[in-house]
Formats: sequence, C-alpha cells, structure tokens
Amino acid sequence: MKQLPKLISKVEQEPNSYADAQSIALNALAPRARSRSELHDHLIKRGFDEATSAAVLDNLELQGLLNDLEFARAWSESRQRQKKLSKRTIAQELRTKGVAADIIEDVISEIDLDVEYQMAFDLAQRKYRSCSHLDSEVIYRRVHSVLARKGFDHSLTNRILRELLP
Repeated sequence: MKQLPKLISKVEQEPNSYADAQSIALNALAPRARSRSELHDHLIKRGFDEATSAAVLDNLELQGLLNDLEFARAWSESRQRQKKLSKRTIAQELRTKGVAADIIEDVISEIDLDVEYQMAFDLAQRKYRSCSHLDSEVIYRRVHSVLARKGFDHSLTNRILRELLP
C-alpha cells in the first residue's frame, strides 16, 4: 500500500508526459477509430500541450493507428449501412469530426449514385408500407419527412415519391 502514494505523486508531478498522452490516445482509439482532429481535441481537453499532442498523433500515424482517410471511409460505410444516411449528411458529420475537405470529397465521390438512390428508395418503401392505410397527403408528408431527415436532396425525394405513390 505504501507504493500507491508514490505512484500518485509521480503522476501529479508529470501529468503532461509523452507516455501519458500516448496512453490516453490509445485508450481513446480502443472503442472506435477517430479522426486526427478528434484525438487532438481529446488530448488538449485532457491538459496536454500542442507539442506533445502533435508528437503523439504523428507517432500514431506512422504506426498506422491513425489515418483520416481510412477513418472517413469506415465512417461513411457505417453510416450508410446502419443509418441509411445521404452523402450530404455523411459529409457534414465528417466535417464536424475535423476531417479535411479533400478527404471528405474523395470519400463522398466513392458513394455510387445508384446505391444512394436504392438506399433512399428502400427507406421510403419501408415507411410507405407502415403508413399505407392513411390518407395520401399524410403518406406523402411522412415519406418525404423521413427522407429529408436522412439528408436526401429534394429532387431525389420527389423522384422516389413519384415512383412510389400512385
């Protein structure tokens, strides 16, 4: 038990060491991948200075544990598959995560328009089936709303509604 206070006092003396920052960064990466900006903000919030944070992030990139392009691709695929989100919404989420504009553009350009259309159509069809017993105006409003919330543009939404509703 006498060693515990020694450990605590050592941490209190050097709370901003490189090893501490690296440990915190690795722990933050354990549950899910993160962008460089997210990890940088996390380290700054934990009290580490710019130089230490940058050094840790550079080292993690060299080790292949931190890669904004791979993060953006994985995020995009996940959000399409699980949440059925549009390109526009995915791009906005990546911007809020601090991913560079050129990386966002590359990742968004990889999303096929036909795949996005099919995803939106399937979503609209599912919503249509759940409310098909209602008045046509209510159906239109509900299907339109679900597509709008997922970030699909107006022209795509109208095209799907024309195909789906009599």
